[in-house]
Amino acid sequence: MKQTIRFEYEAQYHLSQEPTFDEEEIWLVLHGYGQLAEFFVRKFHPFFSPKRLFVAPEATNHHYRQGFQGRVGANWMTRHERETAIANNHRFLDALLGQILDKYPSKPTVHVLGFSQGAATATRWASRWQGKIATLVLWAGGFALDMSLECAKEAFAETQLILALGDRDELITPDQLQKQEDLISSLNKEILRYSFAGGHELDAELLEKIINQKK
Repeated sequence: MKQTIRFEYEAQYHLSQEPTFDEEEIWLVLHGYGQLAEFFVRKFHPFFSPKRLFVAPEATNHHYRQGFQGRVGANWMTRHERETAIANNHRFLDALLGQILDKYPSKPTVHVLGFSQGAATATRWASRWQGKIATLVLWAGGFALDMSLECAKEAFAETQLILALGDRDELITPDQLQKQEDLISSLNKEILRYSFAGGHELDAELLEKIINQKK
């Protein structure tokens, strides 16, 4: 007989710098499968600013990337106990961003970027979060197919949605692209699309364009 128990759990996150709580922007950046937040947040180093805080939560599921030793990576979920992992992710991100925002006398603008598996995780969470998200960037990934469309339409009504994809991304299949197009059509909202020369990776030039909102 299977049962569950909920208990206090400690999770980690990494910041671009010590917050002053005078920052005007917060970028919540969610890493992809097999990555660690410590190294993921470093990819945004060129865009660190006293007025901009990057917050990189680390997924709470960890695994050895090869075999039974060596480098460790984190993932947001697997097929095993998938729904439980999703609910845990939501509680984690709610608590993290809530605690940070509570310390700001003047609320900063919130932007969210999800990379690869982090993109689907970002859309599930952002579509049900009670706060306002100015920009949602899905990089080398897309909307979670099980995301509630009705919730998403309401949550993203005033959110700029951006898709960024490398033209040689070997992990994105034509079937996945078609499913995303079908979902986007159902959202009935304008999507800003960017393509860059590269694979399943972040591109510094395009990242700068998006973060600095240069169109």
